[in-house]
Amino acid sequence: MMPESHDTIAERIRLQGMRLTSAEHRLVDALFANYPVAGLSSITEFAASAGVSTPTVLRLAKKLGFSGFPAFQAELRAELSAQLQNPIARRDRWASEAPEEHILNRFSQAVLDNLRTSMKRLDHREFDRISELLAQRRQTIHTLGGRITYPLAQYLHTHLEMVRPGAFLMPAQPALWPQYLLNLDRNSLLVVFDIRRYDPQILEIAKLADARGAKTILVTDQWMSPIASFALHSIPLRIEVPSSWDSNIAPLFLIEALIAAIANHHWPETQRRIKELEALTEAQRKGRK
Repeated sequence: MMPESHDTIAERIRLQGMRLTSAEHRLVDALFANYPVAGLSSITEFAASAGVSTPTVLRLAKKLGFSGFPAFQAELRAELSAQLQNPIARRDRWASEAPEEHILNRFSQAVLDNLRTSMKRLDHREFDRISELLAQRRQTIHTLGGRITYPLAQYLHTHLEMVRPGAFLMPAQPALWPQYLLNLDRNSLLVVFDIRRYDPQILEIAKLADARGAKTILVTDQWMSPIASFALHSIPLRIEVPSSWDSNIAPLFLIEALIAAIANHHWPETQRRIKELEALTEAQRKGRK
């Protein structure tokens, strides 16, 4: 049978939001600085890493729905195992639990579950803030993805180029990234796609961009890329399907929703830009003839 969908600790923390105390927020920051490994030390070490008391750790665990710290850590260990699964391990797990149904039915059900759960967890107000940021033409936008998510960065960039100026796609080759970093400053937005088996090179380039003043918008999974520890906005989406590889359907849905929202923010300017692009495309086509 399909694995039952449940909230990761990162998702539970996001859902608690305003209910967390300042001490609990410090503990969450320490956890996200090296998620989920930071929470796998002893309760005393975990508390000390955030400068809080051990009762604060226990209160946070209870607030997140756990009976105590051992149950909290057990979930973190399960999440770490899920993060590190390679394609063969993922396929073996799904195959052992697969019902006697066609792959199309199982796959489509998993994708629909991913979309439903992702949208249920996505704060509409945060989505609005992100789309407003991406629509601001005084900001340049730079998109970046990993080995599997790079096509998502390309897809977002292709549409951004059509609806607004100042959109740039960072290349797939890490050796070329430093020269792109030269153009990032406090008027830049870096949109990063990073899902499990997170790319350490993407983490490093995101840190360097952050040091230059760029604001980071992260699209990740329910286990949260380490980039979330300093990103201005982090959007965790569900990606598991009965396959050796994770699904990009939920991130793709998010991209198309963002593009629609960005275009609507400044529609008269966007409309003029699209018309001009169409005219140039037509002129080029006639020139080739």
